[in-house]
Amino acid sequence: MALIDISLPQSIAKALRLPARSPKRQQIRVLKKLLKKARFTEFGQTYRFDELLLSKHAGKKFQQHVPVYDYSKIYAHWWHKALEGKPDVCWPGKIKFFALSSGTSEAASKYIPITNDLMRGNKIVMIKQLLSLRTYHDISVRSIGKGWLMLGGSTDLQKGPTYYAGDLSGITAKKVPFWFSPFYKPGKKIARTKDWDLKIEAIVENAPNWDIGFVVGVPAWIQMCMEKIIERYNLKTIHDIWPNLAFFVHGGVSFEPYKKGFEKLVGKPLTYIETYLASEGFVAYQDRQFAKGMRLSLNDHIFFEFIPFNDENFDAEGNVVENPKTLMIHEVEEGKDYAILLSTAAGAWRYLIGDTVRFVDKERCEIIITGRTKHFLSLVGEHLSVDNMNKAVKLVSDELNIHIPEYTVAGVPHGLFFAHQWYVACDDQVDAEVLRHMIDCKLKELNDDYAVERGSALKDVFLTILPESRFMEFMHSKGKVGGQHKFPRVMKGKMLDDWKAFVQ
Repeated sequence: MALIDISLPQSIAKALRLPARSPKRQQIRVLKKLLKKARFTEFGQTYRFDELLLSKHAGKKFQQHVPVYDYSKIYAHWWHKALEGKPDVCWPGKIKFFALSSGTSEAASKYIPITNDLMRGNKIVMIKQLLSLRTYHDISVRSIGKGWLMLGGSTDLQKGPTYYAGDLSGITAKKVPFWFSPFYKPGKKIARTKDWDLKIEAIVENAPNWDIGFVVGVPAWIQMCMEKIIERYNLKTIHDIWPNLAFFVHGGVSFEPYKKGFEKLVGKPLTYIETYLASEGFVAYQDRQFAKGMRLSLNDHIFFEFIPFNDENFDAEGNVVENPKTLMIHEVEEGKDYAILLSTAAGAWRYLIGDTVRFVDKERCEIIITGRTKHFLSLVGEHLSVDNMNKAVKLVSDELNIHIPEYTVAGVPHGLFFAHQWYVACDDQVDAEVLRHMIDCKLKELNDDYAVERGSALKDVFLTILPESRFMEFMHSKGKVGGQHKFPRVMKGKMLDDWKAFVQ
């Protein structure tokens, strides 16, 4: 049953001769809208947005005139002024909200600008995703009108001199529209709680009072919350307390490692809906059941560019080179990995978000997230991506019938050469040597470069099995609990040193 059927029959559409908007045309329209809005800002004046708007080739001119920025560069040159309260820096007006984001590797927090225009765009994309549920033929429509449990950061934001800062999920929850309040759980009072353990305890305490149809959040934390509810009330599954639970909206990390654990907690199948909501904007969403990937939000508030993720454009540490090759939406190819650049309605311009994506259906503009620009291993040319690792872990987990919800990998010296050190979370009985050997073999099958280097300079693979709780305890020790925090799949630098000390 359709929730709202807003589509026209094909015969009527053809009779009206309605043009099919190409992805390129949609994106140029979005770019011009952004340039027009920001043309009188300091950034817009510096890079002559007025001239770009008059160009017949606005996209190419934009790429030629405006440099590529990572966070350090755009903060040092521009965003620090907005944080100090200066108006009209990269976007009109003062920036009143900043999303705190540290990714999964850096220790220092990043301050990502959040504007009303960005939030409005995010809401439009969210509504589009809700409308797309009409294509999910086996959904329980009744569940949509039930409670929505959104497990995110605190809405009690940090107050700066001229701004408020916190998790994007906390800012979003703080701005929940009045009409959504009856559906929104855990409610504004619990959502304000900063202590994550106290927040979870309050949710567990109130769980019997709610009729939940949707849960929204990062898989690891949602799973932990469900486990606590089941344990507290001595239930067999979460459906014993929430019989109308039908949907799990997740994002930010591959769901496959968690799926087996989720299936143990539910009494009937859930519909899993993937989203790509970053601090910088609502990038993509799954708009049909069993889709290969997520559809990019091309016609809303983000202009996309794509940098081929290869040695020509990135150094060995994953840093982008000066003047990398950049492509627009109509120039990409399926099956290749790209680092993604965003220009948004919050003053992010040609901003390297740090994620890598792959087009799995170019015609529908559907992508999957394959990793992070700095979360890959290529010590000796093995070019091992997080996507490779996720697939290997899933294949081995299925064959051994075990559950591996978390893992991380590090490159380590090994004599005169190198090795990979795996740390795997598994509470099931499994032989570490068997697991090590099987993961190594799967990676050789999935990645030709890895197979070659395993016979050369990548001399060995080591693997340590730890309880899942140890991974969660480490996140607690780093203050990275709840909200949008995910365990890093690749460890480097200080984070790796801290992890080794913690494990030992």
